[in-house]
Amino acid sequence: MPIREFESIKKMKDYLYQQSLRNGFLFTFGINSGLKISDILPLKVKDIKYASHLEIHDRNGNIRRVKISPSLKQEVEEYTKGKDDSFYLFPSREGNKPISRVTAWNILKQAAKEIGLSESIGTNTLRKTFGYHYYKKTKDLATLQQIFGHSSISITMNFIEIKEDLSDQNIEDLFL
Repeated sequence: MPIREFESIKKMKDYLYQQSLRNGFLFTFGINSGLKISDILPLKVKDIKYASHLEIHDRNGNIRRVKISPSLKQEVEEYTKGKDDSFYLFPSREGNKPISRVTAWNILKQAAKEIGLSESIGTNTLRKTFGYHYYKKTKDLATLQQIFGHSSISITMNFIEIKEDLSDQNIEDLFL
């Protein structure tokens, strides 16, 4: 489920940054990139430090270019300052390897619980939150579908959970 309220996003960020810089940046990067957790965790400093775009390889061998916004780029520069290019962005405590999906899920789940977020939170929440707010700002489902690499707009709508929002808004705005 996406995190719809900006206040809840701020609480999550604050809590996670208090926990650790890595955990805070994981959340910030996830909600601002729209990438899958499986695309985020293996990233190394060199993959993003000097890039304005990321090249994401999907399971079908297709490559998608994902733009890094100037604001996120600034956060990346701060986070990677002084880090070796060969280091993982989200290192585990077990040497030079990234945290696991399960660790990322536990980090997010625990943070949501601590701040009193009742929605179902997981690693997909990062991507869904990006998508939900991208749609709310732009109303551009076709581009969001491309960003996500979905095969149809209906998949994108289901993913960011906006169907009810859309039909409610359409009825509200309709008066003949």
